[in-house]
Amino acid sequence: SGAACGCGASDLRGASVCSPMARQASGKSKVCYFYDSDIGNYYYGQGHPMKPHRIRMAHNLLVSYGLYRKMEIYKPTPASFEELRKFHSEDYVKFLRTVSLDNFSALDKKTKQFNVGEDCPVFEGLYQFCQTSSGGSIGGAVKLNKGHADIAINWAGGLHHAKKSEASGFCYANDIVLAILELLKQHKRVLYIDIDIHHGDGVEEAFYTTDRVLTVSFHKFGDYFPGTGDVKDVGVNAGKYYSVNFPLKDGMDDASYESIFKPVVGKIMQVYQPGAIVLQCGADSLCGDRLGCFNLSIKGHAECVKFVLAQKLPTLILGGGGYTIRNVSRCWTYETAVILGTEIADDLPFNDYYEYYGPDYKLHYETSSMENQNIPENLEKIKAKVFEHLRQLQPAPNVQMHQTPNAVDDDLAEDDDPDRRISQRLADTAIEHDAEFYSGKSGE
Repeated sequence: SGAACGCGASDLRGASVCSPMARQASGKSKVCYFYDSDIGNYYYGQGHPMKPHRIRMAHNLLVSYGLYRKMEIYKPTPASFEELRKFHSEDYVKFLRTVSLDNFSALDKKTKQFNVGEDCPVFEGLYQFCQTSSGGSIGGAVKLNKGHADIAINWAGGLHHAKKSEASGFCYANDIVLAILELLKQHKRVLYIDIDIHHGDGVEEAFYTTDRVLTVSFHKFGDYFPGTGDVKDVGVNAGKYYSVNFPLKDGMDDASYESIFKPVVGKIMQVYQPGAIVLQCGADSLCGDRLGCFNLSIKGHAECVKFVLAQKLPTLILGGGGYTIRNVSRCWTYETAVILGTEIADDLPFNDYYEYYGPDYKLHYETSSMENQNIPENLEKIKAKVFEHLRQLQPAPNVQMHQTPNAVDDDLAEDDDPDRRISQRLADTAIEHDAEFYSGKSGE
C-alpha cells in the first residue's frame, strides 16, 4: 500500500505527496513509522534472549489497535555498505557482509577480533538484519531533516552497544550513531537520551569528543553489563561535559525515575538547546524483564516519551533492549499510542499473538513489590553532580543562525580519517543536499 494518508500517492523518496507540511492541520504532530515485515524472521539462536520476533509482535498489536491509520508507514530501504561505513570500519562491515553459518569457523580469528560468537552470534541473515535496523533509523532521520515528519519511529533500531569495529551486547551495527550523523547534516546540536536499563556505551563512545551531540543515559550501574557509565564519565576535549550518565541500582520505580528524568532532561534542554532529539526506548527497564532488574510500569516508561515529545523538537524514537517479549510489544504499542496522542483500551484486541498475553489479555500489568534500592537522598546526590557538570555548559553554544548555500559537502562523516571530527564552522554550514542519497520507500 502507499503512504498511510490513504491517497496512495508517494514520490520516489517515499514521502507522501499530498502532505508537504509536517505538522497536520489538526495541530497534531506528523508521525512516520518504519517497519519491515521480515524483521521477525531473524533468529539469534536457541536460548538467546534477543528475539527480533518482539518487533513483529509490537507491529501486529499496534495494527490491531488501529494505530497504523494515524501514521505514515514505510518499509525501510536497507542501509548500504557505504552508509554503514559512515561509522563502522571497512574491515568490520566487510566481515558482517561475508560471515555466515557456513564459514564462521573458518573466520575464527576475525570473529574473535570483532567480538562475534557468544553474546553476538552469527545467524542467518545477520547482515540483512543490520541493514534493515539501520535503514529504518537513517530513514527516520532523513524524514525529520526534510521536514516530512515531526516524529519518526523505528522499533527495530536502538542497538546502542555496537562499536566502530566490534559487536557488543547483542548489537552489531549502531543504527543510532548512523541516524545521529544524518541529523547532524541539518542540526548543529543533537540530544541523545537512553532509557534502556543498560548504559548506552556505543553511542556515548562515538560522540565522546564532540560538543555537537550530548548523550544522556539512565542505567543500572555496578556489576552489570557493559560496566561503563559512571557519573564521573563526562566526555573529553571538546566533548567534556557533553556525556551525561545517571547510574542507578535495582528496583527503580516510576516515581523515582520521574524524579530524576524530568529535571535532568529539562535542565539539558535549557542549557544545550538541541535542534533534534533521539530517544532510545529500551524496554528492559520495565518490571519483569528477563535480564533487567528495574520496576517500571509501562506508563512510567512512557512518561519519559511524553516528556521528550513535550519539548516539541524533531524526534527520532527507537527501540533497544527488552527480553520479556510480551511486555516489550505491550510497551512499544502503548508508546506508539502516546506518540500519536491516542487513548487505547487496556483490553487487548484480538491479534496474531493473542495467546502470549494470557491469562489477563491486558495492555498494562502490575509492577512488583521488589525493594527500590535507589533511596531518594542518593538520587538527589547524583542529580546534584549531574547538574554541577551541566553548569559547565552554560551558556548554550550561541551559533549565529543563517541560511547557507548547498555548496558545502554535506557529508559529515565522509572524511579521509573517520576519527577526525569535522570543524564546527563546516558543520554549522552543512545542510542537507536536495539529492540526498537515502530514501525510505512507502510500503506495507
